[in-house]
Amino acid sequence: MPPSTLFALLDCNNFYASCERAFNPKLRGRPIVVLSNNDGCVIARSNEAKALDIPMGAPAFKFQPLFRKHGVHVFSSNFALYGDMSRRVMETASRFTPDLEVYSIDEAFLRLDRMHNHPQDLARNIRSTILQWTGIPVSIGIGSTKTLAKIANRVAKKQPEYGGTFSLVDCPDHDRIMAGIAIEDVWGIGRQYSKKLREFGIGNALQFSKLEKDWVKQRMTVNGMHTLLELQGIPCIPLDQTVATPKSIVCSRTFAKAVMDKVQLEQIVCGYAARVGERLRGRRCVAGQLQVFLLTDRFRLDRPQYSNAATISLAVPSNHTPDLIRAAQRVLKQIFRSGYEYRKAGVMLFGIEKEQCRRLNLFEPSPENRARNKALMDTMDRINTRWGAMTMRVASEGTDKRWVMRQAHLSPRYTTDWKDLPRAWIVKES
Repeated sequence: MPPSTLFALLDCNNFYASCERAFNPKLRGRPIVVLSNNDGCVIARSNEAKALDIPMGAPAFKFQPLFRKHGVHVFSSNFALYGDMSRRVMETASRFTPDLEVYSIDEAFLRLDRMHNHPQDLARNIRSTILQWTGIPVSIGIGSTKTLAKIANRVAKKQPEYGGTFSLVDCPDHDRIMAGIAIEDVWGIGRQYSKKLREFGIGNALQFSKLEKDWVKQRMTVNGMHTLLELQGIPCIPLDQTVATPKSIVCSRTFAKAVMDKVQLEQIVCGYAARVGERLRGRRCVAGQLQVFLLTDRFRLDRPQYSNAATISLAVPSNHTPDLIRAAQRVLKQIFRSGYEYRKAGVMLFGIEKEQCRRLNLFEPSPENRARNKALMDTMDRINTRWGAMTMRVASEGTDKRWVMRQAHLSPRYTTDWKDLPRAWIVKES
C-alpha cells in the first residue's frame, strides 16, 4: 500500500436503540434497552440506559424494578428491522466512495485518499446524509491506518465537542489522544495480551506505539507486530471488499415453551433447514454437510436432561431447500428421544464452498434438474424478499408456531413487512 492511505471507520451510535428511535421520535432522550432471544438479557443500551448503570448482559427479570422506576423502554430483538436498516446505512455510505468494507452490522471501513474532497468535509457530509436518509446517527473516525481510524472513531463517539467526526491525521494533540486510549481498547489487542502488557508497565496506545519491533514480535507474534506498525501509521491491514466463504452457517433458537412432540419438533427443524438454505443461496454457496442438535433446559435440574447432535454428508453439495430439509429429517430421526422436554434445537451447515467453484461427483443431478431446482429457489427467494419472510415456505415447516420465541416487546418491522408500514394521518381542521 502507498504511504498516503487514508481510512475512515463509520460506526452507528447505539445502533439497535437508534433503529427503534428512527421510527418513534418520542424515544429520543429516553433510556432504551434491547433484549436477547426470548427476552432474556440486555444486549444493547442507549446512552441514557448506560447512565443508569444497566450492565450489558443483565438478566431482564432482575432489572424490572429499575426499568419501571426510571421509565426504561424495553424492546425485544427486531433483527429484521436492524438488518434492513444496516443495509440502508451501508448503501448510503457506498454512494460516497466505492472502497467500502462492511465490518459488522453497524460498522464499515472506507478509503478516503482516492476522493477529491477534504476528508473531514467528506466525513461530515457522509454523516449528515446518513442521518437525513435513514435517521441513524453515526460517528466517523479518520486515520492513516485502520487501527488509527478505530481510535479516531472512539474519540468522535465519546467526545461530543467534535460533532461526530474526528481525524488523527495531522492532529496537533496526537500524543495526548493516544495516551488517553487504554491498552485494552486498542483494536487487535485482546484481554490476555493487555494483561501481559500492563505487567510491563504498558497501559495505553502511545506507550505501545513506542515499543521496539523485535520486543513486540517476540512476545505477541506477527499480529502484535501489525498492530504496532498500524499505530505508527504504517498500513498493514488492507481494505477487504471480498465476500468470504463462511466455514459454517447455523440457525438455532431457544423455544418460548418446551417441546415434547416429535411432529412439532420436526416442523421446527425443517424451518431451520429452510432458513440456512436461504442464507446459503444469499452467499451463492452450497454445503456438503448438515448437522442437527437438540437440547433440554439445563437450568431445570428437576427434569430429565438430554442433548445430542449428529452430522450427515450430502450426496451432492447443495443449497436446494428440499435437499436440506430431507437431510435434517433423517438426522432428527437418529437423535430424537421421546419423553424429554426440548428447549432448543438448531441446524448447522458445514463443508461450504462457492456454487460456481464446487467439486463435481458421480451423483450430480442432470442439468435439467439443476436448472429446475435453481429456478424454483430463485422464485421463492424473490417472493419472500418482496412480500416478507416466509410468505412462501415448504409444507413440512408447518403452520403451528406456538414454539416461537417469546418477544413480548417486539416493535413493528417498519421496513420489511407491508403490515407494519408506518402510517401518516392527516387531520383536517373544521
